[in-house]
Amino acid sequence: MTNLISTDKELEKVILVAVRTPDLSEAEVTEHLDELEFLARTAGAEVSKRFTQSLTMADNRTYVGSGKLEEIHDYLKIHEEINSVIFDDELSPVQLKNIETNLHRRILDRTNLILDIFASRARTAHAKTQVELAQYQYLLPRLTRMWTHLERQRGGIGMRGPGEKEIETDRRIIRDIISKLKKDLEKIDRQMATQRKNRGKMVRVALVGYTNVGKSTLMNSLSKSEVFAENKLFATLDTTVRKVVLGNLPFLLADTVGFIRKLPHHLVESFKSTLDEVREADLLLHIVDISHPGFEQQIEVVNNTLREIDNREKPTIMIFNKIDAYSHIPKEEDDLTPATNANLTLEDLKQTWMAKDTPSIFISAREKTYFEEFKKTLYDEVLKIHVTRFPYNDFLYPEFDEENF
Repeated sequence: MTNLISTDKELEKVILVAVRTPDLSEAEVTEHLDELEFLARTAGAEVSKRFTQSLTMADNRTYVGSGKLEEIHDYLKIHEEINSVIFDDELSPVQLKNIETNLHRRILDRTNLILDIFASRARTAHAKTQVELAQYQYLLPRLTRMWTHLERQRGGIGMRGPGEKEIETDRRIIRDIISKLKKDLEKIDRQMATQRKNRGKMVRVALVGYTNVGKSTLMNSLSKSEVFAENKLFATLDTTVRKVVLGNLPFLLADTVGFIRKLPHHLVESFKSTLDEVREADLLLHIVDISHPGFEQQIEVVNNTLREIDNREKPTIMIFNKIDAYSHIPKEEDDLTPATNANLTLEDLKQTWMAKDTPSIFISAREKTYFEEFKKTLYDEVLKIHVTRFPYNDFLYPEFDEENF
């Protein structure tokens, strides 16, 4: 797989390209490109310029159309220091081939970029196997463009049949690798399933949310552990489970991989086993970055992904995090346009749908603002589940008392 992360001191220079379709506003396209730039920076690149093209739908041969592709080509002729061009959607093999032929640069799409970041962040055998499987599944239909010697044939006993092109051998090798990786994952999954069973009947709580919303920071604050947390996308891939005790009420807390819009299907498939912690959880803590201008869209992305992994409806607490970074632009008194998240105060937001549909709390995990209120809400919700499994005892489970926490 293409690796953007450079060992040199100078960052690799890239440009970004996106298509704006009629269902996307200019602000939404800008937000998508902001996120793509964040992904590029996470991978170790520096963005030099952005290109957008308005089309009814992405061109099936060149993604942006021949005219815009020519404009990008002219820009690259002047700026020879740019190494790569990154596209905001997954490109088809035909699009990749045509774009590379025209631009003479390394071409990556959003899927390739996310896979690259996942590969650099994977630490355990489980995560590495999942990422490798997703990489090969992405690679298989795109093999043709990677070879310049397709017509050369290689014979030999035990190698392939007569007349078979080398690319067919490579495809067969990759299919065999994919098959082996799937078997390896099944074995690891069985081991992890056994581990989950051995945890007994303890209440399970899972942190879910968009990437970089503060899940690991919250995990560290609750469990007093040192889960890796960084202001980058996908800082953690491996699911971390810790035992937490609030007062004298124990439960298991799992930190899971963050979600993102346009999450590659191969990654969702290969990481389904990791997300078993979410499926088997008794309670979800949906963490939201309230300071992000598109947090409502991020909530929808997370909910859609949860539906995609067949997650049943289960109790959820909405945790609106990073209130220390929240800011708004007050409306002018004579401004008659409808209020938006950009000009609502935090107190106004608390009165909207966000605080009414499900139990909700507004906090700062980093500054521990309103943390006692959050822990009481969590304690109450865990207790509701706990007492259905174990005989209720007033002595064992007293009313919430801050001194117990």
